Amino acid sequence: MAASNPEDRALIARLAAHASWANTPDRAARTARGRAAFLDRFDRQVDPDGTLPPAERVRRAEYARRAYFSALALRSAQARRKNRARPKQDTPPRP
Repeated sequence: MAASNPEDRALIARLAAHASWANTPDRAARTARGRAAFLDRFDRQVDPDGTLPPAERVRRAEYARRAYFSALALRSAQARRKNRARPKQDTPPRP
């Protein structure tokens, strides 16, 4: 399915992603490596030299993860607030 314009390419990609997930028997197993890599990031952040005891590294990594998601929530709230403050423009409805 070749597409020449960006809108068609985006729709084709979405179709392929949905088809791929429909044929995935174990979603958790498919995404496990990505989740592990994401969480390892916090371990490396709090203990880059690997010198902390494992229990302390886990405790600190949990707080680093919470800080990351709190910062994400803050940026999201700020963006929503900014969008609410922006005056609405009269735009024609999308087809």
